[in-house]
Amino acid sequence: MDLNGNAGSLYWLLKPPPDFAQRCRKAVEKPEEFGAGIRALASYDLDENQLNRLANAIRKGLSQGYSLAPLVPFRLGIIGNSTIDFIVPALAATAARHGIALECVGTEYGQYMQAAINPESAINVSNPDAVLIAVDYRGYPLEPRLGNVAGSEAMVASVLGQLNAVRSGIHEHGRAVCIVQNLAPPVEVTFGNLDKALPGTIRGMIEEINRRIAASVHEGKDILLDVAGLAGEVGFAKWHSPQQWNLAKFPFSSDYLPLYAEHVARIIAAMRGKSRRCLVLDLDNTLWGGVIGDDGLEGIQIAQGDAAGEAYLDVQRYALALRQRGVILAVSSKNNDEIARSPFRNHPEMLLREEHFAVFQANWNDKATNIRAIAHELSLGLESFVFLDDNPAERSLVREFLPQVAVPELPSDPALYVRTLSAAGYFESVAFSSEDLQRAQFYQDNAKRVSLQNQFDDLESYLASLRMVITFQPFDETGRSRIAQLINKSNQFNLTTRRYTEAEIAGIDNDPACFTLQVRLADVFGDNGMICVVICRDSGEACWEFDTWLMSCRVLGRRVENMVLKEVLQAAQRAGVRKLIGKYIPTERNQLVAQHYQKLGFTQSGQASDGTTLWELDVATARIEGAPMQIRHFECERTADTAGVTK
Repeated sequence: MDLNGNAGSLYWLLKPPPDFAQRCRKAVEKPEEFGAGIRALASYDLDENQLNRLANAIRKGLSQGYSLAPLVPFRLGIIGNSTIDFIVPALAATAARHGIALECVGTEYGQYMQAAINPESAINVSNPDAVLIAVDYRGYPLEPRLGNVAGSEAMVASVLGQLNAVRSGIHEHGRAVCIVQNLAPPVEVTFGNLDKALPGTIRGMIEEINRRIAASVHEGKDILLDVAGLAGEVGFAKWHSPQQWNLAKFPFSSDYLPLYAEHVARIIAAMRGKSRRCLVLDLDNTLWGGVIGDDGLEGIQIAQGDAAGEAYLDVQRYALALRQRGVILAVSSKNNDEIARSPFRNHPEMLLREEHFAVFQANWNDKATNIRAIAHELSLGLESFVFLDDNPAERSLVREFLPQVAVPELPSDPALYVRTLSAAGYFESVAFSSEDLQRAQFYQDNAKRVSLQNQFDDLESYLASLRMVITFQPFDETGRSRIAQLINKSNQFNLTTRRYTEAEIAGIDNDPACFTLQVRLADVFGDNGMICVVICRDSGEACWEFDTWLMSCRVLGRRVENMVLKEVLQAAQRAGVRKLIGKYIPTERNQLVAQHYQKLGFTQSGQASDGTTLWELDVATARIEGAPMQIRHFECERTADTAGVTK
């Protein structure tokens, strides 16, 4: 439900142009721009008919051999107890908005259990990246056990047992992650207000089932799709359509198909590392009411007891909550720098302070130029950014010149800013680690490093001044969640962009043919956390091949990659390996490392038509320039500190 009461509307997006249908037809006429064109068309607030039209354009282009690049491929299996055919086109079109080229594999109506447990089913044979378990409450053996505590518990256990059998079947026959949908309860009740308090009612049992689904998904590393929360937001009576269920077995009203598809697509995008990481905030009439340069410190609206002032405080409070969970905050304001900073320094009601921002850009440049500068300073791609500004002209300019940046449409009432930003879901997460709590500080410290670098005339002196400590450690259970997160989110400094689930990482960890590294870096400004992951596979004939090599871009320019290679070389020598093989698989976003192996002294040994290159390095003769940093090793439960300075 949008802020104007329109069902299913994604109101933070722009409305589609009047000639949307014509643009869909033209997109199929431009094979060289097909993927980018489809994503641009998907960026609007599309209704069910428009989603179907765009999905038809995608199908037509693919049938003619067009590529959806730079969209990232993803295969999704869908199983459910209801009609799912109408969901598939909406999912394909919506996924394009998030940079995903989605292929869906479905099942026959009512065959979801067979599809999960049969190794020869279309779902299992297709080897999907994820399977959406879209089963609603009518698909489980759920019957009332009124006033019967034991009977209620048995019923809940039966439902969860059936769901777990589905999940186990999917996991047993492939590598797919399960996206597990919880249950939106029916509207109809038997006892009125007593329904949720009395054991054995349908609503009461569904509430317990949902609680246990959430707990089991978290523990099992699958992913939750909170349909119950989504239905609650729009209203259960509106979500459930008895007419559409009776006529066509639609699991929810088709009015909410765009909203449902959006939430599924967000999860898929987050699995591929496409969630946003940085919120760039305007100041005047965004973080406070009024114009600080004209109204002065006393004249801006930012105070308890004032309706407008409290609305802006809500924006600040929400920004702080985002920062606490790891979202980076930055400022882009057309203003005099000293004047722009004064409320953060001197206004007693301000919740945000200067130390909460990784970068503070207050000048008279246009907002697009400032956001580019922020991206450079933080070493982040523009796809990581969300820009919040009350001014429609500024929003339009950033959309025009930086289409990679997410720019939500804001309503005129600042009281609704937070709801709009939250509903847009730019910071969707499928995992949460202890390092996420520190990410904003990591990037803030990195901005200090950039400032320090400007004080030195030569790189060597600057690197020495950082007093870096690098820590090498094999994969282990403790770091597994963060390793999976890095593997699935890193796009720029990533040589192969291969993606692995936590279960697959556990398998790699236990594979004697694999050499693994998780790398941390600390310096005078603080701990950068885990910044690098390496997987080498024994390819036979005394050769190791780099299956995965990725690094956080915030440590670029410090020769960390040199130190990592030196560590791999030492391990290779101990293992009797004579040759290292590197592979670079080009993507839209990893051109940064196209010459990675060449810079490290590898010799190119092959190149494919798609741009993939192969590189070789002789272990015995390799000579790698190090960096001034202390080296530490940790081996599983045992700590072996071999600290020393390597040049």
